[in-house]
Amino acid sequence: MKKTLADVLYKTGISKTTGDLQQDILAVTDDSRKVTRGSLFVAVKGLSADGHQFIDQAIAQGAAAVVCQELPSVTNPAVTYVEVADSRKALGWIASNFYDQPTEKLHVVGVTGTNGKTTVAFLLYEVFTKLGHPCGLISTIGHRIGTKMLDTSYTTPDPVTLNSLLHQMASEGCEYVFMEVSSHALDQARVEGMRFAGAIFTNITHDHLDYHHGFKEYLQAKQRLFQSLDKNAFALTNLDDKNGMIIMQNSKVKPVTYSLRAIADYKGKLLDNSFAGLHLMIDGHDVWCKLTGTFNAYNILAVYGTGRILGKAPDELLAAISGCEAPEGRFDYFAGKDNIIGIVDYAHTPDALENVLKNIQDLRGKHEKLITVIGCGGDRDKSKRAPMATIAARYSDQVIFTSDNPRFEDPEAIIRDMVKGLELDPAMKNKYVRIVDRKEAMKIARVMARNNDIVLVAGKGHEKYQEIRGDRIPFDDKAVLQELLNK
Repeated sequence: MKKTLADVLYKTGISKTTGDLQQDILAVTDDSRKVTRGSLFVAVKGLSADGHQFIDQAIAQGAAAVVCQELPSVTNPAVTYVEVADSRKALGWIASNFYDQPTEKLHVVGVTGTNGKTTVAFLLYEVFTKLGHPCGLISTIGHRIGTKMLDTSYTTPDPVTLNSLLHQMASEGCEYVFMEVSSHALDQARVEGMRFAGAIFTNITHDHLDYHHGFKEYLQAKQRLFQSLDKNAFALTNLDDKNGMIIMQNSKVKPVTYSLRAIADYKGKLLDNSFAGLHLMIDGHDVWCKLTGTFNAYNILAVYGTGRILGKAPDELLAAISGCEAPEGRFDYFAGKDNIIGIVDYAHTPDALENVLKNIQDLRGKHEKLITVIGCGGDRDKSKRAPMATIAARYSDQVIFTSDNPRFEDPEAIIRDMVKGLELDPAMKNKYVRIVDRKEAMKIARVMARNNDIVLVAGKGHEKYQEIRGDRIPFDDKAVLQELLNK
């Protein structure tokens, strides 16, 4: 795909240029390791490195033009330089323009919030596919173009990858794209230059506070999605979340609401919750769904509300929803020998873990024992470690603290951070053990479990690896737990 430099600079906020704007651009990148001859290199100031330091390296590898926030003191006369106020935002527009503004050809719906993003995006993809629409999915659990599945490393990809993916979706006939939009992506302008047909807010709780330096910044990052909507888009929000209307401030769009507890545009009522599924009343319609838990009742309401806004009839929507199953690693449960129930869930925030454990408490009988295996990720928000450990101990009969993705931290140190509060509580001290090796922890949980007990393995869900010292070691919670429970 070839464009001139002038073609891709629309809405980038140019302040100064040197050289020829009619220079052909064969590729766009912000990674100096991926420069091909004829590329446009965008120098972005990152968290750990500044792309301006790699301008000369990019030119040596064949970059024909450079977009930057500060022009180098010495420039190469064979290269065109473009100075912009914010190269992150410029990259979003450049990528969109380079790939022919793909979101103008698609109905893109963004889903943001702390919990529920994956389930809502996945269910919307499933429902609209069932209703006969070719759809795309951009999600933590993978990307899909129609029925074609692609792996992913990030919830929301970088702008170049994202626009390339959207261009491919448009080229292959997708009508709708449902995508998770993370707070990191919003803060880093990864969705700059995109046009959203609508956006959904699920909820907001404690997460990523190491990155955002406090809850207020985290909330403001989420708000950017709704502030970016044009007047023809829709904004759907969870009225039962105390920040559900605050998130809509300074948006050009009048919010549409959903709720289980209050009068809202789309109203639901939870009639029954069991391992078999949910029985709901939605806008006066009875519906049974295969998903379980109050948190999924909210996810289903968000999907229903979005479908109604996009013109679908209640009956066809609810029929499609009732046939859907939860995405992989989201309250993913199965029975092993001795009727021991195994549950694998991605819960990696205090609120998500509490939701899962409360749901298990609602579903269990009086005599089953609940054993929880849980860890916390390394090089991430340390302030949520102790709250997560306390929640696990409060709702479980026995807890095994173990490794999650320790990354470059010492897993023993992570566990020490988790149990700090518990060590001072005599009632809690006998409820937990520490086993650093995740597989060994799951083996001990199996040894502890008796007939009809429940083993929850939380934190990693669909992930098929552990991140340890820069390596991704193959590890699948569900496969390991199924093997152990069937022995």
